[in-house]
Amino acid sequence: MKHRQIIAQLGIDADLFAQLFRNLSKGQARWKPAADRWSLLEVINHLFDEEREDFRKRIALVLDDPGAPWPPIDPEGWVTARGYNEKNLDASLGNFLSERQHSLAWLEGLNAPNWQAAHHHPKMGPLSAELLLANWLAHDLFHIRQATDLHFAYLTRQVAPVPLNYSGWN
Repeated sequence: MKHRQIIAQLGIDADLFAQLFRNLSKGQARWKPAADRWSLLEVINHLFDEEREDFRKRIALVLDDPGAPWPPIDPEGWVTARGYNEKNLDASLGNFLSERQHSLAWLEGLNAPNWQAAHHHPKMGPLSAELLLANWLAHDLFHIRQATDLHFAYLTRQVAPVPLNYSGWN
């Protein structure tokens, strides 16, 4: 696995997120296609919390002390408990981008990390630092797709009854 390439892509993804979440109206930022779906504002706040409380922290734990217990996380519960949809979009985006820069500096500063070091998760079995790094990038890609889908759904609502099938979007 090309660890440096994944780390570089995490930096590129920060730029993508910046573009996907900039210059949105308050209405678009908070809009949800359904009550049980997330808004763009909820997505960016989720990314911020995951950045500092999940991926970076857990990779650091695996590299430093694979046997150490992991602090609990509740990504789904945080959406309402932390009031994601009530936050300021610009501040939320700034928080995430700052945290991502911190993560990139930390990752780039690692000196010969043992990517094969693994934490034994009680439900998922061994989770290596390498697996966590790859899943960090996969998590980005999932939320890039989610944000793009939310932009499209919002556009569909805004231009209705004009159909968007000519665009090629399925």
